[in-house]
Amino acid sequence: MTAPTTAAINAADVLARLAAIVESRKQANGGDPEASYVARLLARGPDAFLKKIGEEATEVVMAAKDADHGGDRNKVVTEMADLWFHSLIALAHYGFTPADVLAELERREGTSGIEEKALRKARAREGSGE
Repeated sequence: MTAPTTAAINAADVLARLAAIVESRKQANGGDPEASYVARLLARGPDAFLKKIGEEATEVVMAAKDADHGGDRNKVVTEMADLWFHSLIALAHYGFTPADVLAELERREGTSGIEEKALRKARAREGSGE
């Protein structure tokens, strides 16, 4: 594996900082749903932030489709940022951080996507007793 670039390190730092802010918005950490959008989503529970993730994922797809037909390519980035942000809320709710996702991506690095999918299917079959 190659050493991470400065941009990659900075990206991980940005995600870690955002995750810390999201974590601080949990009610257990003093987050106020009346004063914070993140605290409000967390207080409403998984249905609220999972719905937002679905909406944001759809907006990413729409922005990409528009970009393929001459639309503003920058919208892909802004919509992806919204998706990532709302995904950070889900990670925090379930007790994870961006570092957990980065570790999983690193674990998969160098493995063919086809191989990875086949391994997951095989593990699922083993787990179900097939």
